[in-house]
Amino acid sequence: MAKIVAAIFDNQSYAENAARQIKEQGLRTEDISIVAKENIGNMGEEGTNLIGRRNINDNISDGVITGGVLGGLAGLLIGAGSMAIPGLGIVAAAGPITGLISGAVTGGIVGGLVDLGIPENRGRQYESDIKAGKILFTMKTDENNVDRVASILRNNGAISVDTY
Repeated sequence: MAKIVAAIFDNQSYAENAARQIKEQGLRTEDISIVAKENIGNMGEEGTNLIGRRNINDNISDGVITGGVLGGLAGLLIGAGSMAIPGLGIVAAAGPITGLISGAVTGGIVGGLVDLGIPENRGRQYESDIKAGKILFTMKTDENNVDRVASILRNNGAISVDTY
């Protein structure tokens, strides 16, 4: 039976490293989604302004994000793009959640997470985390891989890991 593993990261590069390690383990990166808020003040590890280095990609289906926001994930994940979410601002998303969020703009992130199988109350908390500048990582995986995925996420700095 498939499960959703969700994690919150304080740092974009930690989420990227986790995605790379999951790929190296032979697990399906097509089932990974990552969502991050784009802020003018959102600074990368080297102090570079992430939104200042990129162009907003309005074509979510072409799989490319230019510049720094989730840039390291563009080659790993499908459906990367940026979109405006009412009450949240511009969000960069990659993976299956991209289509769910864009298809339910009124439900925004919470609606997309509910469609993934995450309870609404947790979806609201994840949305708050994204508003606060944190990175949401979700992955659909077989039940027998949940512990391995959760371990990779924790070892890469996830501040919370939950399974649904």
